[in-house]
Amino acid sequence: MNRTPTATLFDPVRIGALDCPNRVFMAPLTRCRALPGSLAPHALNAEYYAQRASAGLIVSEATQVEPRGIGYMGTPGIHSDAQRDGWKLVADTVHAAGGRIVAQLWHVGAVSHPDLQPDGALPVSASDVLLPGIVHTQHGKRDRVAPRALRTDEMPGVVAAYAHAARVARDAGLDGVEIHGANGYLIEQFLRGSTNRRTDAWGGSVANRIRLALAVVDAVVEVFGRDRVGIRLSPVTLANGCPPDADAQATYGALVEALAQRRIAFLHFIEGNTGAAHHTDGFDFAGARRTFPGAYIANNRYTPEMARQAVASGAVAAVAFGVPFIANPDLPMRLRRGGPFNTPDRTTFYGGGEKGYTDYPSLSD
Repeated sequence: MNRTPTATLFDPVRIGALDCPNRVFMAPLTRCRALPGSLAPHALNAEYYAQRASAGLIVSEATQVEPRGIGYMGTPGIHSDAQRDGWKLVADTVHAAGGRIVAQLWHVGAVSHPDLQPDGALPVSASDVLLPGIVHTQHGKRDRVAPRALRTDEMPGVVAAYAHAARVARDAGLDGVEIHGANGYLIEQFLRGSTNRRTDAWGGSVANRIRLALAVVDAVVEVFGRDRVGIRLSPVTLANGCPPDADAQATYGALVEALAQRRIAFLHFIEGNTGAAHHTDGFDFAGARRTFPGAYIANNRYTPEMARQAVASGAVAAVAFGVPFIANPDLPMRLRRGGPFNTPDRTTFYGGGEKGYTDYPSLSD
């Protein structure tokens, strides 16, 4: 009797148009080390990503699609000429090292503060719902403020910002894009009824609340093609103080069905509460896998054994690892050998220079 071979973490996989040499993907990781002023990537960032080029696929740190999209000091943008040149340096260096990298397109929406906004304006969001929390700005720690609800006539401009960012990514030579629709940021602020209290075409019904996510996907597909576009979703996370949707299954289920019709390359799911214990309560992740014809990438505190089992069972195409890639630039090799693993220095996660960024040793060192 013929049996389908069981896949392993180290087998190649095709994700849309991308041939990935293994299924150990690098999740997006905010590191806050872009150049001051221009917020462009530079040589240190290129070195960091190239060190991790053995990942099956690198998803870049979140990159704001317009100046209003920033919520953290030192995060890179992907909307200016200087930022395009910086990302070209990153892409060229990663490719020279044999890797593949897609850019994560991001707008934080309400998760910001006037100190970080152009002309000190209020952050923008679906509605004027405060997401409680602290923002680190150039003037110190600040409590978040209630955002301004985007006007109906501003919505096409928001979609256009994502399309422009996709063109910048394409011109920089990146291999594709992942749209950040997770962790309580702008797209998720529109998705959830708890944060979207609009009464226009962008709020109210599920169809209206998923409209921004789909409009952004459609605009980005026009730039890159459907086989180089994915989206990251987090149906049950409470990240950034974003309250849950009253019916995550209905909202995110409808979104997955619409994305399945668009046949984009991948869905990247945060299973559970971001950074907390992995779980699949509150949303039918298995049903999403069955509905969506493209690749399903799983994330959120997967242990090596959990990842092996998920890939071997056929439940997922790949697993995205976050923190383990910070301290272990050659993570696929270490997973294959069973270790040893470097210990991450959490005091250097955000901001700074090479310490805790490019100075972690590889096994070859």
